[in-house]
Amino acid sequence: MTELLDTRKVWDNALVDIELSVSRANFSTWFKGTHIIKIEDGTVYIGVPSQFYKDWLADKHHKTILRALRGVVPDVRGVEYVIAREDKTKKRERKESRVQPASELPLADHYVNRNDNLNPRYTFDSFVVGPFNELAHAAAQAVIAEPGITYNPLFIYGNVGCGKTHLIQSIGNHLKRLNSSRKIYYTTSERFGGDIVGALQNNTIQNVKEKYRQYDVLIMDDVQFLSGKDKLQEELFHIFNTLYENNKQIVFSSDRHPSYITNLTDRLQSRFGQGMIVDVNVPDHESRVAILKTKASHNNFILDDELAHVIASEVEGSIRDLEGVLNRVICQTQLKGTPLDVSDIRQIVKNNLRPQRNVSVKDLVERVARYYNIEDTVIYEKTRKKEVVKPRQVIMYLMREDFSVSYPSIGQKLGGRDHTTVIHSCEKVKTDLKENPSLRREIEEIRAMLK
Repeated sequence: MTELLDTRKVWDNALVDIELSVSRANFSTWFKGTHIIKIEDGTVYIGVPSQFYKDWLADKHHKTILRALRGVVPDVRGVEYVIAREDKTKKRERKESRVQPASELPLADHYVNRNDNLNPRYTFDSFVVGPFNELAHAAAQAVIAEPGITYNPLFIYGNVGCGKTHLIQSIGNHLKRLNSSRKIYYTTSERFGGDIVGALQNNTIQNVKEKYRQYDVLIMDDVQFLSGKDKLQEELFHIFNTLYENNKQIVFSSDRHPSYITNLTDRLQSRFGQGMIVDVNVPDHESRVAILKTKASHNNFILDDELAHVIASEVEGSIRDLEGVLNRVICQTQLKGTPLDVSDIRQIVKNNLRPQRNVSVKDLVERVARYYNIEDTVIYEKTRKKEVVKPRQVIMYLMREDFSVSYPSIGQKLGGRDHTTVIHSCEKVKTDLKENPSLRREIEEIRAMLK
């Protein structure tokens, strides 16, 4: 029974993300009759009604399914499709499980609303506030108090997995509860781009423009992907102007400050800065503990204080990493039927977190050059141009500080420079960091890109 409950919960949570990734028709047609048979040795076995379903899911939706499952159980390695109808006992259990105590939400309430793309799980009630995000949270509260008036637009930026999506969707869900007739829409910049490109191909661009202009609240995630896409930036600029002039609330998120999004037109960058720009940092230890306890509580799981502190100490990265470890802890506890100890937790952390990928010198040079909007080839040249010297010095500093490369090796890899030049460059960056907040922020942004 425990295994049945676990696999059902895993699949229901995965379906939330799958529903957002495919069309309503595809979701209803191909996923309605599916279920997880078992999870064994990192492989998820999904039961499907027929051979036709098996072939279609394997050919058309395999990557989407695998990605969604890994979002719930990060150490899933593969998916197999098995022709197997769900037995009547399990179907009855699924139906009964949806008749839940009043303290729990019915399953339907966890699904993404296809009209506004808002995930009802993202609320302020489940959002943990700490020193790392309290300013962003305060700005969000100001927005819901006076939408379209205070902080319009609101632009929230920060590293991947630090809760930006949760916060901006909480704004949408709260405003929706306050006024059900308010037209709210959440999208990503990539989905927005797909809408625009598809409309241009089908000569329906005016319809798409009208669609976006009708909203009272427009929330757009990951706007850094608009970099270099001039047509998309142009369309967003005009949509922005229409909404802004009519006091409609606009909320953006990005993995970096708008000033550091390369190939962004000046006029759109100016629009991003008209309201409030605020960052979300990596959560501190106490905030990580609070996040773990909150998420455990929402899963009706009691997480021992000592174990919460162990996980928070071992996992210093994103909230997604914390959630991945917690999901694994819950699953293993339920499967074993007994509480885990500290050694179990450390083993889960070791197995759950992927080792940080090594960054080659070529990768580092290319990313820093892109960040400063210059050609990567000039980094290796014997030039003292100001726009090249600074990025080169930053690269040398990062190679030394973050990757422990020796001074002679750095010089050799960056155009055959003498090691004394490298030492001077690294020391200059260290000195400038103490006095220049802007440089500190730039290096933080670059480090986030490298992750």
